Amino acid sequence: MNDQPSSTPVASHASASARPMARVSLKWGMVEAGPLSILEKFQLLKDLGFDGVELDSPNDLPLDEVIEARDRTGLAIPGVVNSRHWKVPLTDPDPAVRAACVESMVTALHDAKRCGASTVLLVPGVVNATTSYAQAYDRAIEEISKLVPHAEETGVAIALENVWNDFLLSPLEAARFVDAFDHPLIGWYFDVGNVLRYGRPAHWIEALGHRILKVDVKEFSLARMNAEGPWKGFEVELGDGDCDWPAVNRALAGIGYSGWVSAEVPGGDRDRLAAIRERMAKIAAA
Repeated sequence: MNDQPSSTPVASHASASARPMARVSLKWGMVEAGPLSILEKFQLLKDLGFDGVELDSPNDLPLDEVIEARDRTGLAIPGVVNSRHWKVPLTDPDPAVRAACVESMVTALHDAKRCGASTVLLVPGVVNATTSYAQAYDRAIEEISKLVPHAEETGVAIALENVWNDFLLSPLEAARFVDAFDHPLIGWYFDVGNVLRYGRPAHWIEALGHRILKVDVKEFSLARMNAEGPWKGFEVELGDGDCDWPAVNRALAGIGYSGWVSAEVPGGDRDRLAAIRERMAKIAAA
């Protein structure tokens, strides 16, 4: 596979000697710290040592208040997660459903620009009883192509994520899917834990290379999956599962990645968030 398409996605890459997990984030929905204001939640995360927090969009948060909290605390908003890509999949048989997903992405891209985020995370499609793999592939290409002008308008990249959607199951296929757009604002949001069910994270990182724009971290236990069912595999703390974090760090360093990693695990109050931050520090140093 040629790992050098004509256009390279925008990402936080540096030399192989740089620390791969350079800046630490988490998802806004993980913050369950009582009746705090948006500003107080931002300050809490800053005090705990997080560098940023990712928001969902479309959402009901008052963006002016969010942006003020960002500016007052210095806590960055590195990315936005599309909040509707499961409810209205981009590859649904119904054109109206696909159009709704595109519309939600346009909103998310503009919200991301307002917040100073560089990416919007998008699940590229879902394969199921009503959508075949081939149909999903063609529809995803068609619908994401409609979003390219909006990415160009906002300067925000579309970061496609690997999830349990029965689609783009191989890292080589995922890389070629990104390359089909040949555009610097189409890349990949790599989720470490999501691939452990059927692959090795380091292999995905090697194959995706510079296409990786950001990284989600969660843990997975193959033993729990085998004993209790697939979803139970996620019920393990960071560092206590089967992810080989030193190998992940070596692989990220090998592709020159030195940027954002975002926790996507069950959240909670101040003590829980502090414990997550501590575990993230340990895996970053592995």
